[in-house]
Amino acid sequence: MNKKIKTDAVDHLFEAILTLQNPEECYSFFEDVCTVNELLSLSQRYEVARMLREKKTYLEIAEETGASTATISRVNRSLNYGNDGYDMVINRLKEQQ
Repeated sequence: MNKKIKTDAVDHLFEAILTLQNPEECYSFFEDVCTVNELLSLSQRYEVARMLREKKTYLEIAEETGASTATISRVNRSLNYGNDGYDMVINRLKEQQ
């Protein structure tokens, strides 16, 4: 965990997110908290991570998501050297299917 983001305010935000119970509540909350572009950027990064784990090429990912190669590279770096957050949620979602 990055100690730079570990603050009381971030803790409160995460506690608030953990109270959300369904996609409709997520839409309501995140539309209030994020700009449209921020939300679309977050969702794009998650899609890039999912597709990288499916062994798609940068070109396939860029064409399907519209993500730049810089964004794809950044997400790939997080997958390889990050905190395994993407993998944690990707694997949990696979288990639910």
